[in-house]
Amino acid sequence: MKALKYLNKYFLKYKFRFLAGLLITVFSKLLTLQIPGIIRNSLNAVEDYQKGKITELAAVKEELFFNIIIIIGVAIVGGFFTFLMRQKIIVTSRLIEFDLKNEIYNQYQRLSLNFYKKNRTGDLMNRISEDVSKIRMYVGPAVMYTTNMMVLFIVGFTQMARVDATLTLYTLLPFPILSVSVFLLSRVIHKRSAIVQQYLSKLTTFNQEFFSGINVVKSYGIESSIIKDFDRIADLSKEKNIDLNKANAFFFPLMILLIGISNLIVIYIGGQQYINGEIQIGTIVEFILYVNILTWPVAIVGWVTSMVQQAEASQLRINEFLEQVPEIKNNNTSHFNLQGEVTFKNVTLTYDDTEITALKNINFTVKSGETVALLGKTGSGKTSIINLISRLYDSSEGLILIDGTPIKETNLDELRNQIGFVPQDPFLFSDTIENNIKFGMEEATKAEIIDAAKNAVVHENIIDFTNGYNTILGERGVTLSGGQKQRVSIARAIVKSPSILIFDDCLSAVDTETEEKILSNLNKFSKNKTTFIISHRVSSAKNADKIIILNKGIIEQEGTHNQLINIDGYYKELYDQQLLEKDL
Repeated sequence: MKALKYLNKYFLKYKFRFLAGLLITVFSKLLTLQIPGIIRNSLNAVEDYQKGKITELAAVKEELFFNIIIIIGVAIVGGFFTFLMRQKIIVTSRLIEFDLKNEIYNQYQRLSLNFYKKNRTGDLMNRISEDVSKIRMYVGPAVMYTTNMMVLFIVGFTQMARVDATLTLYTLLPFPILSVSVFLLSRVIHKRSAIVQQYLSKLTTFNQEFFSGINVVKSYGIESSIIKDFDRIADLSKEKNIDLNKANAFFFPLMILLIGISNLIVIYIGGQQYINGEIQIGTIVEFILYVNILTWPVAIVGWVTSMVQQAEASQLRINEFLEQVPEIKNNNTSHFNLQGEVTFKNVTLTYDDTEITALKNINFTVKSGETVALLGKTGSGKTSIINLISRLYDSSEGLILIDGTPIKETNLDELRNQIGFVPQDPFLFSDTIENNIKFGMEEATKAEIIDAAKNAVVHENIIDFTNGYNTILGERGVTLSGGQKQRVSIARAIVKSPSILIFDDCLSAVDTETEEKILSNLNKFSKNKTTFIISHRVSSAKNADKIIILNKGIIEQEGTHNQLINIDGYYKELYDQQLLEKDL
């Protein structure tokens, strides 16, 4: 149970709620365990009357009536306390579930982009949902039933020993077998629980990827192949679940068998003692009642053990992520206003997951308010430069300065908050168009949203929709065309009026005419703002203050449009080619 030690802080946080629940549990079970003694006294009174030890029938009737009233009262009060017990312990388990999910979610937000390249979305979702549900069963029902079991065992066997120690010892004979069985089966359950959760993650990941790529699946007509793959994973998951439930299935029959043996021992040994005149009939009935009251907590041992083992396996998986240290840390919390000057000094970037060196000894300076265009073939390192400016990654070597300060020493939250970023593959949420644009700045007014949409040349498209800006987009913005998604993403970036604007090949899905309109609007909007434009089109780069040509991670050319078209190289070739295409 080493992994479950992580949850001790939550037990401490809600210690008073747990303590109240445990005290109520103890009191409830103490009441329940009074009933066998009352029934023993009632039967003994009847036996004494039959043997002539009690001569007055009225006295026996009075005692029986009084005992019946007590039994009813104890049952009612015990039931009420059982209700309070569940209110305290089960509700507290829900609070811990809430806290743990928030902790995991906050950790997910802190973790660096590199973490998400190494882990699948389905697995991340499974750990925050299914695994946390297993933990809740441990901190709630497992705690409650364990307390029930311990109180019933301790008090029950104490009272049994007080009544007849010899009969109690005989009754306990089957319980060593129970202890060994629990130990052996718990090890099997722990191992199989971990495997079940792993396969559930695989199944969740498969479904998440399938639904996200449903348009590709349908376009290629490969539904039957996907179904076969799904069936294969589902069948494996089913087999692992069956293996787990086979282990769980041993517990209940074994518990019932042991309880049955205890009952037989009570009847046989107790019967002999009764025949010998050592005990009264009420004592035998009392012991049978005690044994049967203990049936449920004994039978629940298997279920509780299973819950604890599954929780241990789940917490181990959760701890793998909670113990991850974010690669990108915010080392400064002081406020600063970003001016937009960016300097790269001998910067090299090697991605640790692929060991690919994307940038090699990069040097350049962009003054505040300048526009820089980054061009180059696919894989030349353009996006890597942008990722470093946004500090989605830290450089392997060299120094990046923001307004003259090393980027690692700036307030990361405020840096990113003052950058407007339009990625290559725009991501839109399943929300209204207005809220997707406001994602850039929550407090943006309707006028500012419309103005941003006009600058992104998407306003006319939006008002053509029936619900206009209140149109609900499908998942990942599937309602819109590729060009519309890019333009909504541009509007989202510029509505916050950031100090640095980054456009990562975000005009690839729009026609040339729309591109010119957007670029014209952006030239006006981005005055006094540092702007980075990644593109494969000369038309997007020609008005930039500086154009940087990258090739295999190094700067191959640098200059203005007029300078580069007069120098043999990639830019001149691209310009001539696109000029020819335009003429054609």
